[in-house]
Amino acid sequence: MRKLCSSILVALLCGCAAATVCAQTGESARHEPTRTSRHHPDRSMRPQLGKASIYADKFANRKMANGRRMNPHGDNAASKTLPLGTRALVTNLQTGQSAVVTIEDRGPYVDGRIVDLSPATAEKIGLARRQGIAPVEVRPLELPPPDGAVASADEVPAYADELMPAH
Repeated sequence: MRKLCSSILVALLCGCAAATVCAQTGESARHEPTRTSRHHPDRSMRPQLGKASIYADKFANRKMANGRRMNPHGDNAASKTLPLGTRALVTNLQTGQSAVVTIEDRGPYVDGRIVDLSPATAEKIGLARRQGIAPVEVRPLELPPPDGAVASADEVPAYADELMPAH
């Protein structure tokens, strides 16, 4: 009984001490991310390995991080680390099927998952909704400029025609 009372007393004193420090510094007793911490996108162009999941139906037509609406029939995807506007090749490591996506949103917020795919893209790489997740490689193909600007049609480099397949 004496040990129990001592333990409770120590816990109370520690709690009071923490509350006093927090009150003096203006900090919260819980650790919360600060609003001033900024997301630093991965611009390394290194392939990422992890799991892909499919956007839930409830996200259809909702605004994404870039301000556009999520199109379940489009090639949009979400990544926690790649810059918005990145074009990437997503390959299902079980089926070998690939599709090119544009990172337009943030997420997924589940450990081990590196990309959320639109239902249309998931279908292209052989990821069925009933399966839910699949191991993938996400290989960045093209990064947006660091300032986040989007090139207009007249700013496309002259060699871009060489990248386009002949008709």
